[in-house]
Amino acid sequence: MSALQIGLLIAGLLVLAGVLAHGWWTARRGRPRLAEPEHRGWPYLEPHHAQSTSAPSLTPHAPQVPVSHPGIEPDASWAAAAQDVPAVPTDRRLQHNHLDPLIDVLATIELELPISGDAVLHNLPATRRVGSKPFTVEAQADDGTWEQPQPGQQYSLLQTGVQLANRAGALNELEYSEFVLKTQALADALGGAVDLPDMLDAMARARELDGFAQAHDAQLNITLRASRTAWSAGYVQQLATRLGFVDGVLPGRMVLPRVAGQSPVLAGLPQQAVLTLHHDPQAATSADPAMTAIREVTLSLDVPQVPRAERPYERLRAVATHLAQQMDGRLGDDAGRLLVVEDLDRIGAELESLYDALEAHGLPAGSSAARRLFS
Repeated sequence: MSALQIGLLIAGLLVLAGVLAHGWWTARRGRPRLAEPEHRGWPYLEPHHAQSTSAPSLTPHAPQVPVSHPGIEPDASWAAAAQDVPAVPTDRRLQHNHLDPLIDVLATIELELPISGDAVLHNLPATRRVGSKPFTVEAQADDGTWEQPQPGQQYSLLQTGVQLANRAGALNELEYSEFVLKTQALADALGGAVDLPDMLDAMARARELDGFAQAHDAQLNITLRASRTAWSAGYVQQLATRLGFVDGVLPGRMVLPRVAGQSPVLAGLPQQAVLTLHHDPQAATSADPAMTAIREVTLSLDVPQVPRAERPYERLRAVATHLAQQMDGRLGDDAGRLLVVEDLDRIGAELESLYDALEAHGLPAGSSAARRLFS
């Protein structure tokens, strides 16, 4: 074989090797990031944290979060958000969604004779809705407090209520008429006399409350988009789980539950979510999650639903910033605009003003009345 032929052969082999290497590199680059084997642990967790069976929080690994994400760096809010949040003061009335004159229109039913809670429960209407609004019946206990009718108890006074407004809009005349009919039917069945509020006054209150709610409703979304490599569903779920998220009811939805100390009043009630994380539901239900490719996830905060004491925005910002660094992503809004530190600071200041306005109106974020109004 001549020197020329040998040279051409070597050149051909080099070209072939280059093509194969480029193909391998391209395929590797386009492959979504996969979840790590669980036995490898997480480098940001100390061993005793990784083995803990208690509810996860941001505290263990907060101090080690890198700060190389372009345009956004974790600030002092990360450390503050990672601390245990103080328990939110609660009381029986707030936690059990009792009727509230601030957001409900109320009617009373005075009974001629005391009647058992069993009889009240037996005669309640089949549906607890009036149009798009919840309809509630309460009974006055011996100590003067209002409660859901209880079997075996005796009551002389009842009250019914329908919510003045929610995210579906203000109470309208048709819904008010249905409320009156249900209340009157219950009073007739129990042998009581009804004291109904004025309809015009109720409609005016409903419109006023609905206007306030529309002006002060806030559902904040921050979207994390992949800069280069996509993520598999398993990879997203693994990182979110390490930050304390748990699977939600719907595919592709994870929630970060409250970490505040639980009051005995909260026992048996569903745990309230502080943040939610959304990604492609089809990827979440794929037969092979490792082969899915997700290019964006969304972190959401329903502002009126979460108590201010939970520091929900600080936690949202901390989680979003950390995930952006870990997943090599960029933070943006719903319109695709990149969010930088100044944008996040401005949003935080606006939310503080919103919290102040809600509290001034007697509807602090996370309270029973606020959760009902903004639902």
